[in-house]
Amino acid sequence: MPSQRPCRQVPERRPRSRRTAAHGAHARAWGAAGQAPAAAAGSRLAGPVRRAIEVALGCGFVGLGVLGALLPVLPATPFLLVASYFFARSSPRLHRWLLRSRLFGPLLRDWQRHRGVRLHVKLKAIAVVLVAVALSLGFGGLGPLAAAALLVLAGLGIAVVLRLPTVCEEPR
Repeated sequence: MPSQRPCRQVPERRPRSRRTAAHGAHARAWGAAGQAPAAAAGSRLAGPVRRAIEVALGCGFVGLGVLGALLPVLPATPFLLVASYFFARSSPRLHRWLLRSRLFGPLLRDWQRHRGVRLHVKLKAIAVVLVAVALSLGFGGLGPLAAAALLVLAGLGIAVVLRLPTVCEEPR
């Protein structure tokens, strides 16, 4: 009987360029004569203003991601994924910086390439949740309702982590 691997093989994604990803919707929005639709023409932000807003949002989400890495009650990954999105749209330099980060880079690269996380990342996340819940229940002086809410939220968080696709470790 073949042994089962603890993870499923997640194929590597081929990145789509911004031009091909947006081309279909962009082409449909423009008329046959090549003129911008009236509703969309006035609603678009100017290039430099939009870029500045996206850089600011990316920096804000990196800040929230750093807080999430330090505080067990705040998730880091969703904030870092959103920061990566804004940096990819507005600043290739900041996007490269985030992907090369020692702390966040491997997680973001795995998500970008495979749409999953490695098994050791899942185990660490679950361990942090369990330790934080145990410490909160043991030393927090929580009432029964707050303790029940904490357990339900921790269970939901663990369920989300377990449902994420697992990226297999590459042979060395």
